[in-house]
Amino acid sequence: MKHIFIINPASGKENATEFVQQKVAEVQVEHEIYITKAPGDAIQYIKNHCTNDTQPVRFYACGGDGTLNEVVNGATEFDFASVGCIPCGSGNDFIKYYGGKEPFLDLKAQVNGTDTPIDLIRVKDKYAINAVHFGFDSCVANLITKLRRVPVIGGKHVYPFSVFIGLIIGMYHRCKVEVDGECLNPKGSILLCTIANGQYVGGSYRCAPRSRNDDALLEVCLFKPLSHIRFAQMMKSYQAGTHLDEPAYRPYFEYKQGKSVHITAPSGFIFSMDGEIVHDNDFVVEIMPRQLKFIVPEGAEPIGCVGSEV
Repeated sequence: MKHIFIINPASGKENATEFVQQKVAEVQVEHEIYITKAPGDAIQYIKNHCTNDTQPVRFYACGGDGTLNEVVNGATEFDFASVGCIPCGSGNDFIKYYGGKEPFLDLKAQVNGTDTPIDLIRVKDKYAINAVHFGFDSCVANLITKLRRVPVIGGKHVYPFSVFIGLIIGMYHRCKVEVDGECLNPKGSILLCTIANGQYVGGSYRCAPRSRNDDALLEVCLFKPLSHIRFAQMMKSYQAGTHLDEPAYRPYFEYKQGKSVHITAPSGFIFSMDGEIVHDNDFVVEIMPRQLKFIVPEGAEPIGCVGSEV
């Protein structure tokens, strides 16, 4: 088994290359380190490698959610490849499904980890491992992309600062969302909508607390347009993942599980796939059951689900 560490030097607030090299030196395995040169480079590198070498291989995404997304998109169509994550970015949302960073930073636990089949999300020819989201969330993700390395507001501060700006410019969005043929918002407007395979977005917000990444279902949570006051009242519950079970908040969102979600919107619409911004105004989001082998480190387990069915 070969272990290839894909390092994104532009991920997070600082270049993580030295950190990853030190971690890799702690384990005695056949390995290779590849440092990406530009957006999309990891996808092409992995596809080239797997086309020329069909031996079992593990690719570790050393960066944030965007780096993991690229590694997933490069490896997913090769059944002899599996994907792991060494969290070096500012968000690292997907691995919170397994309790957070600690077991993923333990390279010995990673090497001894289990290749676990999990679902993926697909939009046309692109895949997401964690979530597709739009409305307020995509506005915030777009701001994060622009601001993540700006002094003072970058790094761990970039998400709350982007949320603050989003509260000014991103509270109302036009689109229609259909889940397995059922329209969730006949009036054609939303505050935000998350279509999840994982449970977290934005670093600490448990948007889809009932999601399981191996049940062949998408979790769709659509919030209707809200006032700033009501939105502020709901944020604590949204962060904790208890919003689906709060009776006072039930009139303000629609929640549904499904296999396919069709979104139509005016031109200029944007959405996010694992934090990466995509421009499209008519697209289908679908679940791809057990599409990827994900490396779950030794000792790590899914955190489970919160609440009961809506």
